[in-house]
Amino acid sequence: MKSTIVKFTAKPAHAISFATTLKEAQAATQKEAGNKEIKVFVSNTDANVFFVYERWSDKAAITSHDKEPHTQKLIQVGQTALETAPDFYFLGDTNPLPDRSKSANSEDELFIIFFIFKLKPNYKKQVLAQFEDHVTHTRKEEQGNILFDLYTVDDQEDTLAVYEHWRTASDVWDIHFHQPYAMKTGELLEEAVEGDLKQYMHFVTEI
Repeated sequence: MKSTIVKFTAKPAHAISFATTLKEAQAATQKEAGNKEIKVFVSNTDANVFFVYERWSDKAAITSHDKEPHTQKLIQVGQTALETAPDFYFLGDTNPLPDRSKSANSEDELFIIFFIFKLKPNYKKQVLAQFEDHVTHTRKEEQGNILFDLYTVDDQEDTLAVYEHWRTASDVWDIHFHQPYAMKTGELLEEAVEGDLKQYMHFVTEI
């Protein structure tokens, strides 16, 4: 299995039309044999910023996807609609492996986060070890946590990505961040991450 995150920043005048093209591409991508999951999100704080999360059977499926007409159309539209070139993150699984055993309830508000951050030199091994414990405990927060995965990023040794779903925002701010393991992780990240942690946090809504 291979996962990807793509971040798109559209020009304000093209944001709505680009979102429509993204959704069309999503519908077509779901029909590809190698695609296992594709979700499209918009930033909660900037309506011009979009994220796409995908899971594929293997790298060959991604290569095949790049040649599809709907992918080529998205690239073509993006040449006019996007403010900057997309940010591509080709992800590598870490331990514990991604888990899709839980799902949202109809009453859940859903609070979704992409946390993609850069590390200072010589911290990666320590951060990965701490997150192995952190992820294990976080997934046991049955009332609040739905999904919590950590990934490495191919060809970006200093970058890690967290993808998480929560039932409500308060489950993160009022409960999760006050757990001993989360506090320990936070202290390590304050030391290990380049710059302010907040700049790497993207709160999004699925569209």
